[in-house]
Amino acid sequence: MLRSLYSAVSGMKSHQTRLDVIGNNIANVNTYGFKSSRSRFQDVFYQTLSSATAGSATKGGTNASQVGYGAQLGGIDLNMTRSAFQSTDNALDLAIAGEGFFQVMDADGNVYYTRAGVLNIDPNGNLIDANGNIVLGVSGDPLGKGPSSDRIQLTVPDVEPTRATVSETINDIVFTITAENTTDAGNVIINFLKDTSLPDGSDVVVRADEITSTSITVRVNETAVFTDLDDLSAKMNAAISTAKKGAHPAGNFTISAEPDDNLFPQGGLTGAEICGTNYHIKEGSVKLPQASESKGIFGRMKPKSVSVDPPFTGSGAVTFDAVYHEAANNNLANWTITATVGGKTYTGVVTSNSTTAKTVLLKNDVDGDYIEMSHPGFDALTSAWHKDDAANTGDPQDGASFKQVTGGSASPSTESNDIGLKSFKLALGNEGGPQTIGSCSIAITASGVIEATHPNLGSWQMGRIDLVTFENPAGLEEVGSSYFAATANSGAATSAAPGTGGTGALKGSALEMSNVDISTEFSDMIVTERGFQANSRIITVSDEILNELINLKR
Repeated sequence: MLRSLYSAVSGMKSHQTRLDVIGNNIANVNTYGFKSSRSRFQDVFYQTLSSATAGSATKGGTNASQVGYGAQLGGIDLNMTRSAFQSTDNALDLAIAGEGFFQVMDADGNVYYTRAGVLNIDPNGNLIDANGNIVLGVSGDPLGKGPSSDRIQLTVPDVEPTRATVSETINDIVFTITAENTTDAGNVIINFLKDTSLPDGSDVVVRADEITSTSITVRVNETAVFTDLDDLSAKMNAAISTAKKGAHPAGNFTISAEPDDNLFPQGGLTGAEICGTNYHIKEGSVKLPQASESKGIFGRMKPKSVSVDPPFTGSGAVTFDAVYHEAANNNLANWTITATVGGKTYTGVVTSNSTTAKTVLLKNDVDGDYIEMSHPGFDALTSAWHKDDAANTGDPQDGASFKQVTGGSASPSTESNDIGLKSFKLALGNEGGPQTIGSCSIAITASGVIEATHPNLGSWQMGRIDLVTFENPAGLEEVGSSYFAATANSGAATSAAPGTGGTGALKGSALEMSNVDISTEFSDMIVTERGFQANSRIITVSDEILNELINLKR
């Protein structure tokens, strides 16, 4: 029989296998973590018709004459090149930005390797892949633990029952509000508000429409007097119970301070001081007689402020005088204004240079405290002096004075007792008990560490996904379901934490796409089809030759 017939048959078989490989590649063009394959042909044995001969001094050598018997499949090679990433919205989807494989174990204990990081967490806390097999790595806190191939079992500690609380530092004093019961109902914002409209006797009021599951507005009567923080807490809790028509789910709220020495003076604090924010010196005041409050004195001159540094110490009845002094000895003409308060004298001058409305400080030369007065200007003062008394005609002479103003009063600047209660946001209150994985926010870092957000502990590390590498990744065996198995030619798996030992870091919310190149596959498909077609033509020609041989007998 013709050798060409069998050569063509072998070529057709080889091309058929190549088409099978191309078809599998195209079928998995959208399979996450898939690695494409390629067919490799090689020629088979040969029949030697004449052997090669060596040349001599008189004759040249001859080459061997051989006839081949077709082609065979030399091998199917894996293309382990990395592919692009596809972003997803799932935080548990992972891609490896470099070398390495995820390692998983099935129910029979078989370990497989994959680049498809489609992960999830089952109800038992196992970290599993899309096929339900358990991902391997380190369980528990990974700090200080080397690479491992253990089943990753995720557990979250129970939540300790806690009372809602908050601490705020106000004027170097730490105020703390704590709920009585361990429940998340205590996680509210308590707003303290000074209310000038509350009637006498209503020390603290909470309105029904101002108490919700998230906030409570505590209205404090500015004239009410509180003996200490316990007194304030008791009245606040009573007001809350009245507004809710029953006890609050969080129980009573307790207000405390550190340090609390001398926080409340002998007579207690008013509501205005409870909510006040003047933490140092409260400015005193100087008031004119009632008849002069609107129009002022000495040409509409009025008290504007008193000193707080040094503190104004004047207290009691106030008398005002204004005396004119002519220019002399390089001193300008001026009106000297004097306020006498409880035996203390405060003096200031408005000179002829003060042509417009300004202010003047009436100072006490001994203590240095002062009264700030507004004035209309030197000329306006002189004009007011004319109007002050019909007898005041012509230019004022040295020693001319206004009529004395009496009936005013003064109060000193005092050290503030304000404590400045404002808005307090209580947090971390809960009933406690077991904590499920599903109730935690799970995140996986680039180094493979699995973290959960715990209500009490904050960021809690529960394990680490470790990767493996091989000396010859192309030597792995494909077993389906996006899995590879180790072989004698791949070498043993070497574990490493992501980003170490030659492995890539993990990228969250992303998956590695298939590395199939459609354009290459289509080109190879055309070449394969033509190769198969050409081999089939050899069989046709060989058949026709055999037919001619048979026809020679006829």
